[in-house]
Amino acid sequence: MKVIITSKNMTASDHLKQTIESKLDRLGKYFSNDIVANVTLTAEKGRQKIEATINAKGTIFRAEETTNDVYSGIDRIVEKLSSQMSRFKTKLQKKHKDNKDLHLLDLPEVAGEELEEMQVVRKKKFDLMPMSVDEAIMQMELLEHSFFIFLNMESNAVNVVYKRKDNDYGLLETRY
Repeated sequence: MKVIITSKNMTASDHLKQTIESKLDRLGKYFSNDIVANVTLTAEKGRQKIEATINAKGTIFRAEETTNDVYSGIDRIVEKLSSQMSRFKTKLQKKHKDNKDLHLLDLPEVAGEELEEMQVVRKKKFDLMPMSVDEAIMQMELLEHSFFIFLNMESNAVNVVYKRKDNDYGLLETRY
């Protein structure tokens, strides 16, 4: 597994980079060598935010941690990613049974943590309305929702606006 480390508002030391690579290398045994892990380190308001994303040929593992100690944050990131993989081991094995990039048989079982059966408890249909991103954000706020799906009139594609934890907005753009 290849690890790409990006820093924002800070400079990552060589020791920190080596630590990140060695910690994530423990998860590397579950993937082929051409899988990439992207790690972003951001300094904000005296704290460090660590985001790790592993795109495993159609399945994305992601963990995020904000901490005062970046080294303990890395440990928690690896723990979260490992836990995700273990919790969804059976479902991932079914999905990727012919995928040689994932080595899920080696994943440890999570003791005492049963994965509940995922089920859709409510379905809702609605018409997509062509609108701008600003109009979609306004509509989302009027509905007091945390996300809103709409037809972007500029790109003529289905998009989603969402409220972020920092009270800013995000935009998900689809492509096919």
